[in-house]
Amino acid sequence: MTATIPNIEGQDEASILREIHSALHGLKFGSVEITVHNGEVVQIERKEKFRLQPNNKNT
Repeated sequence: MTATIPNIEGQDEASILREIHSALHGLKFGSVEITVHNGEVVQIERKEKFRLQPNNKNT
């Protein structure tokens, strides 16, 4: 299925897709949420999680 992304604040579809790509770039753990209102993208939110490795040193 192909979807057309309407303009957001004067941005064209390519600009919105670049913003989504930018939000995904380098993301290892987390999510990217795209909020749509009345059929238009109004917000792109990136949530990143950092996983910490336990320290296995015996002191």
